[in-house]
Amino acid sequence: MAKKEIVFQGNTYALSYEILHLHQPKTILFLHGWGSNKEIMKQAFGNTFMEYQHLYLDLPGFGSSPLHSVIDTAMYAKIVEAFLEALHVKPVMVFGHSFGGKVATLLEPNVLVLLSSAGIVVPKSFKVRAKIALFKLFKPFFPQQFYRFFATKDIEGMSQTMYEILKRVVNEDFSSKFFTCKAQTFIFWGKDDCATPLSSGEKIHALIPNSHFNVFEGDHFFFVKKGKTIEKLLMEFVF
Repeated sequence: MAKKEIVFQGNTYALSYEILHLHQPKTILFLHGWGSNKEIMKQAFGNTFMEYQHLYLDLPGFGSSPLHSVIDTAMYAKIVEAFLEALHVKPVMVFGHSFGGKVATLLEPNVLVLLSSAGIVVPKSFKVRAKIALFKLFKPFFPQQFYRFFATKDIEGMSQTMYEILKRVVNEDFSSKFFTCKAQTFIFWGKDDCATPLSSGEKIHALIPNSHFNVFEGDHFFFVKKGKTIEKLLMEFVF
């Protein structure tokens, strides 16, 4: 594991990353989802694509990459771009799981791999809408930490800063971003995904002109045990 300090728009970001197969000429960047870190991506793909350099990154606020200011997905992508420039790396392919899929899309790679990507806004259930309404009603009467009683499980153990970021990014509609995506795109989804439902994957596939869609058994983290299968499918089309 290594650290790289990036200065972007007057702020310093200390990013934790790891490189596998260091001397291979082409690089694949792997971006994890919300509440996760680079380790889950390495677990899934560390033994795949052996002829390519792997770059695993903890996005700011996750894993060993601290974050102390509220940013949105676009800023995440710009920070990652600055990070890649500092390392003098231009990935031939970018993988993105869930929230990382949105960041990966904004990086505009030649080859984009989306794993149960976020970016399609799903209507909230009555239970969730009621919970939000109660929070807004009682928020003025309780201390700042009150948000933890109402926050999604995605924020458990995280700071107020990360909660504020989640509130920003969770409602970002990336439909237009997917529609204008020029990358050769491969979309993989878990059939029983409850975090980003299968219908979201179908919509992303319909929006991205040059895309392939594959559905696997499993939930939001289906890919952890499907690395070799995903590699085989990609090798047929890309390399």
